[in-house]
Amino acid sequence: MIRNVTIWMLLSSISGFCISAQAQQGAVLPSNAEIRKILADRIDNQKRGVGIVVGVIEPAGRRVVAHGTFAKDDDRPVDGGTIFEIGSVTKIFTALLLADMVERSEAAFDDPLSKYLPEGVKAPERGGQSITLEHLANHTSGLPRLPANLKLDDMGDPYANYTSEDLFEFLSQYELKRDIGEKYEYSNLGAGLLGELLSRRAGISYEALVNQRISVPLGMDRTAITLSPEMREQLAPGHDDELKPASNWTFQAIAGAGALRSNVNDMLTFVAANLEYTDSPLKPAMASLQAVRTPTGVPTMEIARGWHILVKDDKEVFWHNGGTAGYRSIIGFSPKTRVGVVVLSNTGISVDDIGQPLLDPSRPLSEPAKKRDAISVNPKLYEGYVGRYQLAPKFILTVTTKDDHLFVQATGQPPAEVFPESETKYFYKVVNAQITFDVDAEGRATALTLHQNGKDMPAKRMEGDASPEPKYKEVEVDVALFEGYVGRYQLAPNFILTVTADDGHLYTQATNQPRFEVFPMSEKEYFLKVVGARITFSTDGAGKATSVTLHQNGMDMPAKRIE
Repeated sequence: MIRNVTIWMLLSSISGFCISAQAQQGAVLPSNAEIRKILADRIDNQKRGVGIVVGVIEPAGRRVVAHGTFAKDDDRPVDGGTIFEIGSVTKIFTALLLADMVERSEAAFDDPLSKYLPEGVKAPERGGQSITLEHLANHTSGLPRLPANLKLDDMGDPYANYTSEDLFEFLSQYELKRDIGEKYEYSNLGAGLLGELLSRRAGISYEALVNQRISVPLGMDRTAITLSPEMREQLAPGHDDELKPASNWTFQAIAGAGALRSNVNDMLTFVAANLEYTDSPLKPAMASLQAVRTPTGVPTMEIARGWHILVKDDKEVFWHNGGTAGYRSIIGFSPKTRVGVVVLSNTGISVDDIGQPLLDPSRPLSEPAKKRDAISVNPKLYEGYVGRYQLAPKFILTVTTKDDHLFVQATGQPPAEVFPESETKYFYKVVNAQITFDVDAEGRATALTLHQNGKDMPAKRMEGDASPEPKYKEVEVDVALFEGYVGRYQLAPNFILTVTADDGHLYTQATNQPRFEVFPMSEKEYFLKVVGARITFSTDGAGKATSVTLHQNGMDMPAKRIE
């Protein structure tokens, strides 16, 4: 996937930003030395980065702090002029293009897609309602995260071969699974489609439109998709989360979802314009992006036109993060404190924990994650922990056990294993977070506390233990069918479902998760017992699966076979 609202964003954002009265009155931001210490620790000690550049704009002015190099074998230091892929931060530029066109009376937020589609292309509709440009900008269109016909031939550059013809072919045949505008559901497809439609409306490429309407007016001469020879010299190579070289991404269609490259100097210019430190012809369009808010279902978070907003009382932080195979980014600003932040990295490890605290001076910068060692405990303890725990009205942690292992699943996310530090304290390995169970005299948990981002978030046990809902009925099928289902299916560029068969049983395993058995409801439909989820296979005439759809948390997520 184009890595913005990441798999663990919901956990990290549920605590929100606590912007204190002191911060409102101008609390001092961390010094350059304090920021550099964090960067040095992450890169030199933790080995969780290669090069990171931080930009801050505040009433006192701009400053840039950097640490690290272009690559292990390239000791050029990164700085404010170093170019990175910014991934899904591109979506803010796409939304701004829409707002600018509205200001120029070239488009309207409530225009239906059909007004901009080429002849013969059908826009999905549901209940007599049409998808509008606004729905694409705020991720409420009902379109899936990724198109099912995305040709994932090269996982190092997954969007390179996806054309506008592919995009419009998918759009014409897709049937919406929920009502338009019903709920927020982050969609790379929707944002990419918006960029495609706007460039068609302007009669020029997406890159040319960004350059003409945003980069040139703001003086951002190092923000582009196609790099000049000089800019290519300034591009820091990408690295994956193991610090191995990663490919740069290229786009044909859906460039508006994540194709831009930029540097901290240019991105600070962009944030400065949003904060009105500088005047620009884009001022009305930038203001309109902030004007309309939609709930996301996540406590303290709303979606505007492009921007995500973390809300605490009357205080707001506008932000977006992004990532490609070898890069991570986050930008944001607080209108109240007039502080803006940009963090760019040439490593596939999130930098949100650097960027977010800088937007709130009352929160300290993240300290190095404590080294935690798992101990052995009696797995029978887990029986008392299994259940559902409510952090917020629509945010629940579901605790399950499988083969003497303990798992926690947050609303809208896959289950993740937690590991014991003591009989009641557990930690994640996939994210810097911990769980503490409160137990009664019989060893049954009455509540748990999630510890993350310096916050302790209690959650009471809900009535009834966790169990898959609804309860599915298992049927007998010919196990010979399983041979056609075995394979690997791509939900997103770095998220794969692997299907295997063993002794007449069928199993699925998601990236970085344990293998779970699935049980037949019919010849093509299967369900998991450890979590409320189903999968449906689509097969060809020979019975070989060509794709699979994961049904979970009210979402239908298609995954194409990648063998």
